[in-house]
Amino acid sequence: MLLPVTRAKTEMIEVIRITNPARHLTSKDLVGDSVEIWVEDQARRALDLITGLPGDEKYRCFVPGWGVRAHSFTEQLFEIAFCFSCHAARLWGPDVPLEQQHQTFDAESPAARELLAWFRACLTEGEAPGDSGVDEVQRLPQVVLGDAGHERPVGEVPVEQP
Repeated sequence: MLLPVTRAKTEMIEVIRITNPARHLTSKDLVGDSVEIWVEDQARRALDLITGLPGDEKYRCFVPGWGVRAHSFTEQLFEIAFCFSCHAARLWGPDVPLEQQHQTFDAESPAARELLAWFRACLTEGEAPGDSGVDEVQRLPQVVLGDAGHERPVGEVPVEQP
């Protein structure tokens, strides 16, 4: 995935759990709950995972569940919303070129799976990936992606919405 040149200024990554995914298709910014802050090596490693996401074909839903805000010491640099169901990302920021604002990624790639595991780990005991000594993927609840990219526990039957 291509990131803006301001990537080099990033000192901190704020992990966002998106609370209203449908609004992100045309919105002017990323909205959700800040669930964790990654700094120094962890922030650099997260950016390496994001830039390592290979491209893929885009699907249609774009209902993102996770996002990040990249910050320097003095300003917010850019934001990204990720939809792991339709393999798409939306980027915002003053230095994000138009051609980088909508990108695709292979959500099944090792980098995407690791990034999603990092995101999910933010909701479990506040541990950073790798801190527990336990394989992150094994510790995560088993989920499947339902319609529109919403996660649901394995075995749970989706409820039809009118």
